[in-house]
Amino acid sequence: MGGVAVVSVKVQTAGFDVQALQASLLAGSSTEGAVVAFTGYVRSANEQREVHSLELEHYPGMTETCIVEIVEQAAVKWPLLAASVVHRVGILSPGDPIVWVGVSSTHREAAFSACEYIMDYLKTRAPFWKKELGPGGEHWVSARDEDNVRASRWHDDGVP
Repeated sequence: MGGVAVVSVKVQTAGFDVQALQASLLAGSSTEGAVVAFTGYVRSANEQREVHSLELEHYPGMTETCIVEIVEQAAVKWPLLAASVVHRVGILSPGDPIVWVGVSSTHREAAFSACEYIMDYLKTRAPFWKKELGPGGEHWVSARDEDNVRASRWHDDGVP
């Protein structure tokens, strides 16, 4: 289908500015018909457990490479102009932004689908390890079956 003109992937401890990230998807081009973005936040409770903080670990280099591959796979499926992923690591508090995914395309359907695809595979393939801390102590977060079910719907045309 296409390729991505601009790809940006960052894994960082620092917070991020959602408005600035979205504006960066539009920089230097007037062909965008749609920009779709998703921002995920740390929850104060998960699986009926109170969460005081969330600690995220990753494998530097490997994580970024995996995310770039996910974005490139999305670009095979949809004609994207730009795609950006920012994922935080370290210790985060409830309400903190943890992940931002943004894509631009000439049409909304491609932008919506690609953003959802990227997020589904971030949840199931990107090498992050999450540990919740709360009143009951530490709890490593396991993969969720519903995330795998969501991601499996993209397997229909040979492109994972």
